[in-house]
Amino acid sequence: MFRKNTTHLQTSFFDIERQLSESKRKKIRESEEYSFYQLIFQKIKEEDFAVLYSKNGSRPNSAVNVMVSAIILAYRKGWTIKEMLEQIDFNLLTRTALGLNKMDDTAFCEATFFNFQNRLLKHFVETGENLLERVFDGLTKEQLKKLKIKTDIQRSDSFMALSNIRSYGRVQLLIEMLLRLYRILKEEDKERFKDRLREYTKQTSGQYIYKLERTEIPQELEKLGQIYHKLYEALREGYKEIEIFGIFERVYQEHFTVVKNKVAVKKNEELHSGILQSPDDLDATYRKKGEKTGKGQSVNVTETANPENELNLLTDIAVESNNTEDSDIMNDRIETLKEKTPDLKELHTDGGYGSEDNDQKFEELGITHIQTAVRGRKSKVEMKIEETEGEYEVSCPLQKVKSEKTRSRYKVCFDKKICGGCLLAGDCPTLIQKQVYYFTRKQYLSNQRKRNINTLPLERRKLRPNVEATIKEFVKPLNHKGKLRIRGQFKTMIYACSMGISINFGRIHRYLTVNPDLSGLLGLMKAGNLLFFKNLFQIGQEIAQYFSFRLFYGQIPPIA
Repeated sequence: MFRKNTTHLQTSFFDIERQLSESKRKKIRESEEYSFYQLIFQKIKEEDFAVLYSKNGSRPNSAVNVMVSAIILAYRKGWTIKEMLEQIDFNLLTRTALGLNKMDDTAFCEATFFNFQNRLLKHFVETGENLLERVFDGLTKEQLKKLKIKTDIQRSDSFMALSNIRSYGRVQLLIEMLLRLYRILKEEDKERFKDRLREYTKQTSGQYIYKLERTEIPQELEKLGQIYHKLYEALREGYKEIEIFGIFERVYQEHFTVVKNKVAVKKNEELHSGILQSPDDLDATYRKKGEKTGKGQSVNVTETANPENELNLLTDIAVESNNTEDSDIMNDRIETLKEKTPDLKELHTDGGYGSEDNDQKFEELGITHIQTAVRGRKSKVEMKIEETEGEYEVSCPLQKVKSEKTRSRYKVCFDKKICGGCLLAGDCPTLIQKQVYYFTRKQYLSNQRKRNINTLPLERRKLRPNVEATIKEFVKPLNHKGKLRIRGQFKTMIYACSMGISINFGRIHRYLTVNPDLSGLLGLMKAGNLLFFKNLFQIGQEIAQYFSFRLFYGQIPPIA
């Protein structure tokens, strides 16, 4: 049963803070953790999480705002689960951040924390909604409004969030899946296939391939194909509901093909980047981005970038499979981004975000797409297409001509005499069409996108590179190999949203620390001012309890 957490609003004379000296109380009030309590903890809408709990009269849930805040803090500080629980139990500042007023307050146990994360996952699978993303969106919306941050100009970039998985070669992955399947077989089935699998089951997959010569790999793949086929045909009816068998089936279909009951090994070039990379992470995909390769997810972040803003905040976070192009991610998110920030007029990206489909969406939404680089080979002769009142003009280095409408596109006929004396004629795209240039509306939009950056003032042409500093903040939790401590797309989404909330909070906290006079005006640091009045009756009772306690133990003189 869902119950909102209000215990942090109930002040008491036995609170931790009341037992500290005035100087230490001041340090707490000035700490980052106290700002976190006010800016994040108190702003979490717990009712959004009510869908995770039964509506029947049952045991109340543990405090949602405490668990959500603990997730954010764990990623912000780089804690493991064990470290997080120790910090909550024994660190006064951490307890302050989570609204735990008394030292004997128990936030939650480890099992409750894992159950909460499982509920989040189940809800995501059933509805497609990530409740941590809703927390990020809700907090960001209020922060943008209170701080009066302009959102008309924004910038976007992505990075690879590598999964915490072992890197398997093709043969080792196939053997590893055999071993995992064998472990879950019934005893009679283990006995049935014992002889066929003996050479694999008596050692690990790594030990097996260590002894394998490179020249033996093709033959080994053929043998594994036969074994996979036999096991699949024999076990699919009895094990089709078991998760491990489902993963085994996926690997079988990705690496082998059956034609007239004969198993054939797929060639390496037939394997796509979306095939299973590890049985420990079913969502991880392979990608090569520039000189870097990785297995995991791709995280795309967008933040405000108006030069007039004193600070900028993240506005959108998206997590997709690692092999998803940046342009495709943007195609899926641009409408959401516009809905979140309706006044968005200008978006700065690198060359990977451009596409004809995106050009159309940007035009429909009234957004100018600014690219700092353009993907692909640059034409030696630039053809500039301009639109004026529904008509197009195309210009090359020597002439400018109005276009004519054809059935499905536009054409421009250049003056052959001028073209004949052009030094660039050998590289001109109109040469093969005898000085005639054809283009479509899509090509016009693409041409315009490539030139948009040149229409900006100089000070606005270098806004995008600063988003790379934001990317560095996101990758802090990664280890020296660039991997997260987690696996799977959903957990990567939790990480990305938690880091987004954390990064925005850090910027606001630093901003308000430098500008302390603004905190009252913004109303962000004053969430608890009315607590005394809200709890006046309760405090009166506790005053009586306090004096009764002291009187009983003889620590104050009795009243005459």
